[in-house]
Amino acid sequence: MKKHYPLSADEQLIEQARLLAKSQHKTLNAMFREWLEQFTARSGGTQEFDALMKRLKHVQAGRALQPGRDE
Repeated sequence: MKKHYPLSADEQLIEQARLLAKSQHKTLNAMFREWLEQFTARSGGTQEFDALMKRLKHVQAGRALQPGRDE
């Protein structure tokens, strides 16, 4: 189900976006939906990382080994 949600932006910016979408044979709405999917997908990765860090909070990182002179 799609929901209509009005947004506002600078008129010139919207016109530039429409022209860019048209050059890619897409509508501005289609471009926005694609961007929204990518934006939320990136957000999911951040949430997964944060959850992993919480699960690993008991792990203490040791000092990194210093390479010797010959290395």
